[in-house]
Amino acid sequence: LGSFTFIIFYEDRNFQGRSYECMSDCSDMSSYMNRCHSCRVERGCFMVYDRTNYMGNQYFMRRGEYADYMSMMGMSDCIRSCRMIPMHRGSYRMRMYERENFGGQMHELMDDCENIMDRYRMNNCMSCNVMDGHWLMYEQPHYRGRMMYMRPGEYRSFMNMGSNGMRFMSMRRITDSCY
Repeated sequence: LGSFTFIIFYEDRNFQGRSYECMSDCSDMSSYMNRCHSCRVERGCFMVYDRTNYMGNQYFMRRGEYADYMSMMGMSDCIRSCRMIPMHRGSYRMRMYERENFGGQMHELMDDCENIMDRYRMNNCMSCNVMDGHWLMYEQPHYRGRMMYMRPGEYRSFMNMGSNGMRFMSMRRITDSCY
C-alpha cells in the first residue's frame, strides 16, 4: 500500500470478528462496527476516541498490534471515532498559557516538557496556541494520565473542548520516532 497510513479495527480480541479499515479521519465509526476489542496500526499514528466527533477519552496509537488494547488501556469496548496524525517535518512550537483566552503566564515550548510545574513554576495550563507540529498534552507530569491531541491552531479554552476540567501538566511532541 505504499505510503498510505492506515489502521484496522476488529470487533473481538486477537484480531477476530468483523473488521474495519480506516485510512483517514472517521468522526463516527458506529455504522461500521458496534464494538472494538483489538486493532492493528499498519502504518502511521492515530488518536482513537471513545465518543463520536473526536470527543471523550483519547488514546494515542502508533504502529503495532494491540491484541487486547481495550482492557490494557482501561477503555470501554467502544471506539467511536479516530483521527489520523499526519507526519510533521520541521520545527515544533507551542505557546501555553496559564489561563483561558491566552491569559496569565505564557511560555513558549519547542521541545517536550515532562513537568510544567518544575520547569516553569506554572500549576495550570488552560489555553495554548500550537504554531508548528503535533503535540500530546497529558494531565499528569511525566506523560501520564489522560491525554489530548493538539494540532496546529488556537485553543482558547480547554474547558470548552470536552476535557472535563482536565489540567495539563506535561506535553510531548509527536515526532518521527513515533511512526
